[in-house]
Amino acid sequence: LGPLLPTKVKTAPIEGQKPGTSGLRKKTKVFMGENYLENFVQSTFDAVKAAGTDLGVGTLLIGGDGRYFNPAAIQTIIKMAFANGVTRVWVGQDGLLSTPAVSAIIRESGPVWKKAFGAFILTASHNPGG
Repeated sequence: LGPLLPTKVKTAPIEGQKPGTSGLRKKTKVFMGENYLENFVQSTFDAVKAAGTDLGVGTLLIGGDGRYFNPAAIQTIIKMAFANGVTRVWVGQDGLLSTPAVSAIIRESGPVWKKAFGAFILTASHNPGG
């Protein structure tokens, strides 16, 4: 099959797609719109790289509260992570990972290759399960 190669998709900024302190809070139907999730994920990776984070070192966490569309969104995020040079991704079992669990994992010390540099938490709540 050969190596996996990223593809480039031409897109444009989406009106109102501005995260606040509580993340990007929109209805699921909005996230399911053409390139909505993809634009947000790519802009996040661009910002993290611009801040000096080497995405090839450390771990990206992905999880959420099990809402509709999470399985598809998680697959999209994983693919985009690897296309951006992420080499290690941890996904909660069945995509489930609460905000307190993500916080605890990020604060955990350990070898740099194992330490989480960030996360995508797919939830409508600030503190699900905690």
